Amino acid sequence: MPHPRPSLVSGRLSRAPLLPALVVLAATAVGAPVAGQEPAMAEPRMTWDPNDPRPGLRAGWRDAEEASWNLSLVASLPRPEGFMNPETPGDGRFTNTDLAFQGDRLFQGNYNGFQVFDISDPTNPRLEVAVVCPGGQGDVSVYGDLLVMSAQENRGRLDCGVEGVEETVSDQRLLGVRIFDISDLSNPRQVAAVQSCRGSHTHTLVEDPNDPDHVYVYIQGTGRVRPGEELPGCIDAEPDEDENTALFRIEVVRVPLAAPEQAEVVNMPRIFADYETGDIAGLWGGGDHGEGTQQTRRTHQCHDITAYPAIGLAAGACSGNGILLDISDPVNPVRIEEVLDPNFAYWHSATFTNDASKVLFTDEWGGGSAPRCRPTDPHTWGANAIFRLDDGELELAGYYKLPVPQRDTENCVAHNGSLIPVPGRDIMVQAWYQGGVSILDFTDPAHAYEIAYFDRGPLSDDELYTGGYWSTYWYNGQIYGAEISRGIDVFELVAGEHLSEAEIAAAKLATLDEFNAQMQPRFTWPAAVPVARAYLEQLVRHGGILQERASQVEGVLSGNAPAARLNAVADALEADVQGIREARLGGDADKLAALAEVLRGLGALTP
Repeated sequence: MPHPRPSLVSGRLSRAPLLPALVVLAATAVGAPVAGQEPAMAEPRMTWDPNDPRPGLRAGWRDAEEASWNLSLVASLPRPEGFMNPETPGDGRFTNTDLAFQGDRLFQGNYNGFQVFDISDPTNPRLEVAVVCPGGQGDVSVYGDLLVMSAQENRGRLDCGVEGVEETVSDQRLLGVRIFDISDLSNPRQVAAVQSCRGSHTHTLVEDPNDPDHVYVYIQGTGRVRPGEELPGCIDAEPDEDENTALFRIEVVRVPLAAPEQAEVVNMPRIFADYETGDIAGLWGGGDHGEGTQQTRRTHQCHDITAYPAIGLAAGACSGNGILLDISDPVNPVRIEEVLDPNFAYWHSATFTNDASKVLFTDEWGGGSAPRCRPTDPHTWGANAIFRLDDGELELAGYYKLPVPQRDTENCVAHNGSLIPVPGRDIMVQAWYQGGVSILDFTDPAHAYEIAYFDRGPLSDDELYTGGYWSTYWYNGQIYGAEISRGIDVFELVAGEHLSEAEIAAAKLATLDEFNAQMQPRFTWPAAVPVARAYLEQLVRHGGILQERASQVEGVLSGNAPAARLNAVADALEADVQGIREARLGGDADKLAALAEVLRGLGALTP
């Protein structure tokens, strides 16, 4: 049936719910090339709901029209003085970049430095400190009393000076990572500057469970190789010309927590090498994968590496390949898997599911500054590719792309996001630059679908400015968005047909003390009624539980059931699990087992 027309409310558009089937088209799997087979071709162009308001939103820098579905915008902060050009939204010297979190504080990176906000009241964030320190990129991570910031523009100075560096070769230039002591937030102090040959486009913090005295930083440099006269050992050459080339590697920095000023590069691993031949240029050599496929960058750099220390693995989005690394020894990461995709132009970032059964990679087709969500663009290009991860092997399972088109003046492509910790489901909030915020459920990776969104109209109807969301992350109950040219937005999830009140409440119980998206945490949930209800609702929704058992669970959750009753119902659930695994009964064994565990946990807390 047709959807009701959206209505304009207070300058924003509210709309009727979308059916899950609307975005199934964006999840059809296309296989990566296999030896002896023809590569997969791009999928057809998108179709979309004609009632979706996003394609027609009114343009504006500070007054663009807004549309949302299952998301509520609860706060919006402009960029502060010193971090914007009031004359234009297109001044790239002041681009807002990535976010990091610690306690009640949000850290906002910017090409001109970083800002710190008090988010103890998420509906009223307050700027605490702004540190001007130009250097480009400006991605930030926090770890205890330290803040790490990437720098990859030639204007970056060791002393954070705003005058830049004019000389081709200078001992004042910084390309690499800065380390700040933020123990006194009223006076952040730069205590170390670690130089690298290609700067730091992004970086990744990695913990070693056997080494509590250090934290490690993986530098992902994507710039040109700087002159050797400026930094000895920087060699801009192909491997057959000089095996010591600064290409085809990352840098590993060891940071002593008690003496961060002693941070230094301790390894430059050749993670792209052919381990049989020793050829350091051992992965994808660039070019297309056949007729009708993407032109893909060669693999001599990583744009982003997401570490998951709890499982000893990292996923690297590395220009022409997606790779999997064993990081059980952080100083010596070892590549254990690599994949190609004929629909990818530039592997950009990666996110594990909480149980590490899947990895979602993004493709930054167009580099983030181009419109790549137009009606004529294939929905498998500039999208997410979702891979199953089993025993160290990756297998392509599906795609997801923003399910509505954007205009020629809106840069749009898959970008940074994070998991929303709803137990029993794989849900991610993701930035799409001027495509806005999209929340997807990829529990079934072959049929990922959108469950919520927020979007604004383009910055301009006439000119393409680079803008929109750089990253959107869930942190302790809210979603925070880094808007490149407008500032910071804070969102609340709204319950609807795809996400219940109990599921949202359960997600809010999985709290963190610190969050850096490139060092992915493992979420855990307490034994609590919302967690049990979340599992129960999912089981009922998908026919994974006996009706009689669902009634029993509902009964113990609705009242003050004693421990004996909670454990009795858990016993019955576990008997059902056994029946399912012995093929005597239908249902979802894993989710029933998880529900039984929560009920036992509740029983342990109950007389």
